Amino acid sequence: MQADNTQIPAPTPAQVDFARAISRQLKTDIPPDSTQDRAALSNWIGLHQAAFNKARTQTHRGAGATSRQVAYAEKIARRRRRDVPDECYRDAGLMSRWIDSNR
Repeated sequence: MQADNTQIPAPTPAQVDFARAISRQLKTDIPPDSTQDRAALSNWIGLHQAAFNKARTQTHRGAGATSRQVAYAEKIARRRRRDVPDECYRDAGLMSRWIDSNR
């Protein structure tokens, strides 16, 4: 007689951490049965990963310019004897475009 030793592999700690990050960002719960099964948690992550990436991108899009961007833009502005527009300080994307067009 053979003993049936097939066990369902538990999710890895990194997998659980990533699932929790998705859950927090999307304000959704992880199904309890998924926390015990690596494949089930992987499927849950796969179903929610696109929405997570989209939400993360939208959250960071409105972030202000980085300190390195501001320093570089002000250096360019001094050299060209012009001002950096105020709206560029509030949006990293605008600051990046301003830098590219004024190098």
